[in-house]
Amino acid sequence: MTKFIDLDLHNQVLKAVTSEGYETPTPIQVQAIPHLLKGRDLLGIAQTGTGKTAAFALPSLNHLLENPAPRKPKQSRVLVLAPTRELALQIADSFRIYARFMDCTVETVFGGVKINGQIRALQKGTHVLVATPGRLLDLIQQKAVHLDTVDILILDEADQMLDLGFINDLRKIIATLPAKRQTLLFSATMPKQIVDLSARFLNDPVKVSVTPQSTTAERVNQGVLHVPNGEKMRVLAALLKDDSIDRALVFTRTKHNADKVVRKLLASGVDAQAIHGNKSQSQRVRTLDAFRQGQCKVLIATDIAARGIDVDGVSHVINFEMPNVAEQYVHRIGRTARAGNSGLAVSLVAEDELYYLRDIEKLTQIDIEILDAPEGCESVILPTPDRSIRPRKPVKQNGGRQRSASSSSSASDRKSSAQKRNRPRHRKGSPHGARTPA
Repeated sequence: MTKFIDLDLHNQVLKAVTSEGYETPTPIQVQAIPHLLKGRDLLGIAQTGTGKTAAFALPSLNHLLENPAPRKPKQSRVLVLAPTRELALQIADSFRIYARFMDCTVETVFGGVKINGQIRALQKGTHVLVATPGRLLDLIQQKAVHLDTVDILILDEADQMLDLGFINDLRKIIATLPAKRQTLLFSATMPKQIVDLSARFLNDPVKVSVTPQSTTAERVNQGVLHVPNGEKMRVLAALLKDDSIDRALVFTRTKHNADKVVRKLLASGVDAQAIHGNKSQSQRVRTLDAFRQGQCKVLIATDIAARGIDVDGVSHVINFEMPNVAEQYVHRIGRTARAGNSGLAVSLVAEDELYYLRDIEKLTQIDIEILDAPEGCESVILPTPDRSIRPRKPVKQNGGRQRSASSSSSASDRKSSAQKRNRPRHRKGSPHGARTPA
């Protein structure tokens, strides 16, 4: 069995790893670290909870120790790009832990907070910069940071960055980097866009994968309850009364619904909090800390806000609403069964979500088990649908509301849609055109 001591890491890096109580590297670390220590570009396919942060942080810090150089104003030598502020903060914390016995500064920049403090923090330069693409591009345009001394570029959760529409920001950022650099790209799934991205930005990369493409975490027990939309709150409240729940992460598709679920759970006596893009950064940090420390047992989250939730004690993931992109399901349930633990993922599926369930089962190549109804909810559970019948794909209309493909729109609906199409578009960069993360 491979040990960290066998990976030829610098003594100061190895000391930090062992001080954390780690002796045996995870499969992604075993596969990735030797190649990265040789300076190879790498395409890594790894789900959350597999130890991929250490897989890129340890060799990056090793590079800084083997190639020492003084900090330069507004410069960085290692650049990590992440899709959300929560994930950026988590990555930065990991770098600081592994760099505790070396001279290494780590800075984090992301949107949602005032930019002036970040500009000041970058004045003296930093060894490692962890950033979200949008804010980093703002800082580049304001000449608050220069990237011409970057030795290592790391793109983490690259599939999510593409889902959020960051591809143009990535192209602009990477255009400012030195052509001679080491580039690492990590993704939980491997859609065609990731293949195209790796071909464009990586040079003869090594490909490592710890699980087959788009499979789900091995230690997650998965189940489905077929529930009418109007009865989902009742079933959710019943599920959350289970004494085996340590911490439960509940997913909704929208910020509005996350807040709505919290209000109804509080009214039913279940302590819950929400985390999403409409919350301030300080609110998000407080909520996440409370969840991590066990002061809040139930956290309601949107997909984007949940990126970077690195909490080992999440025993249950509940899909209150099914994701309309199948790959998101993989990300969601990867929040449980971390650090060698097992977990349970339960999906509440209404009739208009059957199409999404079928897409998920096709992607993951499994038939998700039908669960027994929680106590007191037997009467509201829908009959198990015939798996041989392919459900119709929902059609989005009228501001994103979904209806079946067979229904027809009213004259007023068509008029409203026409009015929206004829509205003048806002110029790029205007406040009205700003992107708001979930």
